[in-house]
Amino acid sequence: MKLAQTPFLLPPFVGAVLGRLPPYPGSLLLATALNFVLAPRLAPDVLQILRGRRFRIHVRDAQSKFDFLWDGRRFVPGRWSAEQIDMTLGASALDFVLLAQRQQDPDTLFFERRLTMEGDTELGLVVKNTLDALELPMLDLQRWLPEAVRARLRALAQRMGAPAAMRAAGDAP
Repeated sequence: MKLAQTPFLLPPFVGAVLGRLPPYPGSLLLATALNFVLAPRLAPDVLQILRGRRFRIHVRDAQSKFDFLWDGRRFVPGRWSAEQIDMTLGASALDFVLLAQRQQDPDTLFFERRLTMEGDTELGLVVKNTLDALELPMLDLQRWLPEAVRARLRALAQRMGAPAAMRAAGDAP
């Protein structure tokens, strides 16, 4: 019989401190990250469904909530009451990181009650299916280890026909 692992949660004092921070700067950072990482990869039909819909990310153990919407051109931060939110995704900080890195799938977290979706069920399914279909290698931390970055730089230099001395320079620490 396989025992369920207790997921890592931020210590309560960390959540208490983070929960006192104003939500808007975090929403601005999240919207900026979504515009950089996610928006260019979303299909036009998905963007049409998302248009004007208000989302909230609730990082439960950090006691933090981040609000945003798709305005038709980009994700923009907001601040709305719970009644104004179309869909809320809730999880621990670690579970959101694992989802972003594709080390955990949303269905597993949902059935383990570690991921919650509240609000418009149809919208939630669109979001879940869209995220499942995306390949986001940028969020794979292994890609950003120094050896991996140097290897990509060497390959790029080789494709561009850089002199051997420049390709070798990519090997320097």
